[in-house]
Amino acid sequence: MINDNNTFNETNSSSSVVNDVIPRAVGFWLYLIFLIPSIICSLIVLSYLLFHRPSRNALNNHVILVDLIIGLISEVTLYPWILYYYQHDGIWHRSPLFCAIWSFIDSGLYVTQMMLFCWATIERHILIFHSRWVMTKKKRFFIHYLPLILLLLYCIIYYSVANFFPPCQNYFDDSSMQCYYLCFYDTYAIFMWEMLVHEIIPSITIVISSLALIIRVSRQKNRVNQLIRWRKRRKMTIQSLSISLLFTIFFFPVAMMNFIYLCGLPYSEGTEVFEYILFFSYYMPLLLPFVCILSLPDLRNKISNILKSRQQVRRIEPGICGIIMIARHPIHV
Repeated sequence: MINDNNTFNETNSSSSVVNDVIPRAVGFWLYLIFLIPSIICSLIVLSYLLFHRPSRNALNNHVILVDLIIGLISEVTLYPWILYYYQHDGIWHRSPLFCAIWSFIDSGLYVTQMMLFCWATIERHILIFHSRWVMTKKKRFFIHYLPLILLLLYCIIYYSVANFFPPCQNYFDDSSMQCYYLCFYDTYAIFMWEMLVHEIIPSITIVISSLALIIRVSRQKNRVNQLIRWRKRRKMTIQSLSISLLFTIFFFPVAMMNFIYLCGLPYSEGTEVFEYILFFSYYMPLLLPFVCILSLPDLRNKISNILKSRQQVRRIEPGICGIIMIARHPIHV
């Protein structure tokens, strides 16, 4: 159900904040500069993870693979829409259905990425320190695949109902970039569920799980009999910590601002700071492919070898041309 009423409760959703602190022309270029390289890197990493069998079969890559697919969907839909909005100075007449799709991609996929990686940081402890738990197909299904499937289904169903089949009337406001606001936020219990379960708890869990992973890995690394195992686990640890750092930098501040507001800070306070935080939180999906490349040594080496081979070809070509020129102009004595 969609309501064309332009009035809405701005205090009930962090998404009601519109990024007007940063000029639209500046925001356009800040996003565009990263968007095109990010799409290219996403395709490279996805191709590698899908078609490179050892990487595809590695359990630690599955959540990363899903997060990259979700990020790519956002990159080819949401970000071009944002750029179009900025380019036309906010003048863009959209239908309520289009805004509902925008809201689903913006909020739903954002939360899905966060919750999936939140589980990944917990699962990384299992894969590194309790690998026997996933030795059989049955154990792998219940410990690895089932949580991933349930989280995906939960997020898709929850935000599909919230955006397209709500029990109340959602708010449509064509004058703002985020032109669709969920009436779920008018219900205090659902609003608290959204803030706590979908933002604050996952963000804190990512930080705590990552710190705990550093401590546990450091302790085992110092043991002589664990040195060989450490070398095998190093890739998983580096991958998890690097992506955790990315989530912490760009998503954790959003969750903390929402937590501060829940603790009683008036929504009129810190608005400009929150707008900056929201603007730069959109960089997480853009930077995720680059971090994935850096955390995949085999892929990084392949890219490096390709670039080196091209440089060698370019160096050889002038020499060949010089030989041809000498042959065409023989020296007469």
